[in-house]
Amino acid sequence: MDKNIEKWSTLKEVQEYLGVGRESILQWINKRNMPAYKVGRLWKFKLSEIDKWIRSGGASEESNTEDNEQA
Repeated sequence: MDKNIEKWSTLKEVQEYLGVGRESILQWINKRNMPAYKVGRLWKFKLSEIDKWIRSGGASEESNTEDNEQA
C-alpha cells in the first residue's frame, strides 16, 4: 500500500485532534463548510483538509456573524 495515501478520520478522531466537542464539529459542517464527507451514516474527514480549513479561518469566531449574534 502507498504510504502517501492519507487515511480517513472519524468524527471522534477529529474531536480529539481539535479538542472540541461533537456538536461544534457538526455545526461547523453545517454552517461553516468544514470539509467532511458522509459515508453511509458516518462522517469521514481528511486531517490535511481540516488543517487547511482552519488555517484559512474556517473555525474562527469572526467568520460567522450568526453565532456572534446569538451570544
